[in-house]
Amino acid sequence: MKLGTLLSSNALRYPDKIAVSCDGHGLTFSQLETRANQLANALLREGVRSGDRVIVYLANGIELVEAMAGILKMGALIVPLSTRLTAGEVAHIVGDCEPKAAVYSDDLRPQAGAALKAAPGALRLVVGNVAADEKPFTAFLESGAKTEPPRLSSLNDDLLIGYTSGTTGRPKGAVITHSNIILANGFMNALEWEISPRDVILATTAMAHRTGLGRLANTFYLGCTLLMQAKFDAAAAVSLIEKEKVTILGGVPTVYRMMAPELEKRPAAAKSLRLMVATGEVFPVPLKERLWKILPHVGIYSFLAQTESGFIAGLKPEEQKAKPGALGRPIPGVEVRIVTPEGQDVPVGKPGEIVLRCGTRGVGLVLREYFRNPKATEDAFFGEWFRTGDVGYFDDDGFLYFADRAKDMIVSGGLNIYSKEVELTLQEHPAVEEAAVFGVPDPEFGESVAACIQLRSGKSTTQEELIEHCRERIASYKKPRHVHFIAELPKTGTGKIIKGDLKKRFSPA
Repeated sequence: MKLGTLLSSNALRYPDKIAVSCDGHGLTFSQLETRANQLANALLREGVRSGDRVIVYLANGIELVEAMAGILKMGALIVPLSTRLTAGEVAHIVGDCEPKAAVYSDDLRPQAGAALKAAPGALRLVVGNVAADEKPFTAFLESGAKTEPPRLSSLNDDLLIGYTSGTTGRPKGAVITHSNIILANGFMNALEWEISPRDVILATTAMAHRTGLGRLANTFYLGCTLLMQAKFDAAAAVSLIEKEKVTILGGVPTVYRMMAPELEKRPAAAKSLRLMVATGEVFPVPLKERLWKILPHVGIYSFLAQTESGFIAGLKPEEQKAKPGALGRPIPGVEVRIVTPEGQDVPVGKPGEIVLRCGTRGVGLVLREYFRNPKATEDAFFGEWFRTGDVGYFDDDGFLYFADRAKDMIVSGGLNIYSKEVELTLQEHPAVEEAAVFGVPDPEFGESVAACIQLRSGKSTTQEELIEHCRERIASYKKPRHVHFIAELPKTGTGKIIKGDLKKRFSPA
């Protein structure tokens, strides 16, 4: 089963229905099918073949969807790049995947052009003004035949290479298959979120990330309508919900935090909403409570997902108030264990690394491999079990909780401190918008706890007050020893805080 054939099926079922729309520009399922075929045939004509890699370096927009749909139709691997990547990060990915073609916008030419020196023969397709060695994307697409491209072999199921965010070390390319995406975003999302062709989904995250791609797969498989913004704007997003009668809102907690003030101003604008789905970070309970107060009719579905392993666990709307701090229960069909560094199971209530399995690699949820990196692939598994790198624990009712990223755990005086626990405690303070907690060198304890705080607009507090706030709520050894106030926390394109930058900036000299 391929995503391209699912798009073709919905083009027959719902030819005149809007499939995707961005900032007022939309395509019906029939139009998207035709344009995907045209691009697929044009790429094949130019020598791009199944298994080749094609960079897609675009902001959210119709051209990005056309590019992805055309590439997957002809069997090349999509390599989506966040527009927030630095030139060095883009160069690393291009050098690693060796693309046969690249689609990018003219405003990203400096980064793309420098990186593509490592791929001198790559076809360059540009949205916007073109240079001498480039072809205009839209004209190139429209030069292709409208007929269905040759059917893809069932022996090659690779769909995309999703490079990890790179918050620690160099990004690795996770090879994700059609089967991975269809299982997670077709079958599992449909069952858990009850998605149907009647739904209108607003995706607030970039399509370059698996969360965004998941919403695109929802559309291809389930026949719902997908709305995007070229650049996220909270006020405009609320207006779009009202105008287009959006039923499902997809994003990360950071986005919902930005939208909350706008929703408080005009909650009636969201009367069509039935569900808010969120991943990318632990959903802070105070933010949930704020959203429940604004929109009591809207269910919240928070879930654990990763680039490499898809849809792992979910907390349903009816479970949120009973277990507000949980990630949820594992999705049916996903086996989850909590293990020691040696791979041994730990007792209920005790933290350990979250590992999982769901079918065989590349067929169930888990990636097939890391691209051209057998060592990383080997290190990512305990036998059949994929190592998430997350630390968590189960409670007696089978709900999974997140403790920390394994690499973010702080060891101070021989005691393990989970930075996420401290962050959530800090975010309970009324003046704190967001918090990032990390370990810094300490001559006495090895490491001590440091916190960077982004305050809410118009609010103030002090280091002493926040330390005391933590002392009253968690064990004293977990409280921050250093508190730094910062205007805005640095983040990846998926909304994850880049702690490495903060650690370099605020570690003692």
